[in-house]
Amino acid sequence: MRETLIAYSLKYEGDPYKIARAIKTDEPVMIPSKLPQCVCLLDDTYPTLLRCLRHPPFVLYYQGDLSLFDQPSIGIVGSRDATSDALRVTASISSALSSRYVVISGMARGIDTAAHEAALVNGKTIAVLGCGIDAPYPSENFDLYRRICMHGLVVSEYPSKTKPLRHHFPYRNRMIAAATKGLVVTQAKCKSGTMLTVKEALELGREVYCVPYPFNSQEGAGCNLLLQQGATMLTNLADLDII
Repeated sequence: MRETLIAYSLKYEGDPYKIARAIKTDEPVMIPSKLPQCVCLLDDTYPTLLRCLRHPPFVLYYQGDLSLFDQPSIGIVGSRDATSDALRVTASISSALSSRYVVISGMARGIDTAAHEAALVNGKTIAVLGCGIDAPYPSENFDLYRRICMHGLVVSEYPSKTKPLRHHFPYRNRMIAAATKGLVVTQAKCKSGTMLTVKEALELGREVYCVPYPFNSQEGAGCNLLLQQGATMLTNLADLDII
């Protein structure tokens, strides 16, 4: 059954609905002679925290050290179009937390990139992709992708050569939320993918931490809204002791 599940994932490029339908109908499928490096829902080594998702990925493709999922982790997320101050704050937070946690993010430009880069200096990081495991997006992060593969972990529920489609990213975000102890948001607008990640995290019972923003700030309006709703405020590095 394991090989069949992987074959369905390859055939349907990780699409969970098509894979589920294939399983339900016991659809015939050709098993590849060589299977890619992956872990599936049937494996004992499948990340425990991802099993708590309503719809966990059937198959996870990966490059790097899968055992990092067994270590305490923290998610750091935020805007792609981040301000220079937000990037600086993100790097400081990620650097500090990486001494105690594996830092998880989505390898997007902006906040995600800053979080991964800072974590790699003295710690470990996991990048969760919304595209094929061999085709990092954005392409400008290829060198970062290569370094995370070597010194951390890159995972995706999408097999090689799968393009980064818009609907992939909410699925990626749910994995980031599930795999972490809590989520740190360093910059977010009220309507953004970051806020969707936070929603997933809260539904899973994860803690949410936010950096506050000045009055009338649009770039950080999402952070301020989350603080109003009960997220824990981070105003300096000393506050990280509560995480």
